Amino acid sequence: MTARREDLMAFLSENGIETQTVEHPPLFTVEGSRAARGEIEGAHTKNLFLKDKKGTIFLVVADEESEVALKSLHKRIGGSGRLSFASAEQMLDLLGVEPGSVTAFGVLNDREHRVSVVLDERLLNADIVNAHPLTNTATTSIRREDLLRFFRLTGHEILVTRLGDDDETSGYEANAQ
Repeated sequence: MTARREDLMAFLSENGIETQTVEHPPLFTVEGSRAARGEIEGAHTKNLFLKDKKGTIFLVVADEESEVALKSLHKRIGGSGRLSFASAEQMLDLLGVEPGSVTAFGVLNDREHRVSVVLDERLLNADIVNAHPLTNTATTSIRREDLLRFFRLTGHEILVTRLGDDDETSGYEANAQ
């Protein structure tokens, strides 16, 4: 059964993770998000649901200000050949969300751990990180440490890296904390 927003909130609460959620109209782009979200503090995320030539699936969780160098990203994250966008069907099957609602919280639905999570190093500099709670009609604010804990609780290892063309992998693995 696919987890929905209520299930996510229950999971977070059961694990002692505090969040704040703000309702808003559906948001589909970073530009739309900036215009509609108001004064929600913290880093805001943009997410890319990608696959490599061998079919490995990656969820890239980036700071909305970061430029993601798709042509070279595969080299830093261990991808086999260039990355392309995974299908909407794969997104729904693995993350339980549709295009426009991709979120770090989607890995709650990836119970078989088929999705590799790549986290933008810039997000480690933020005290608060914002992401959609499995729907693009709200934004949930979570402490950085709690987001990393969320990934561990779902059984997902995280590769933290910089996302620009000339940057290298930081070597930091979140579940090593």
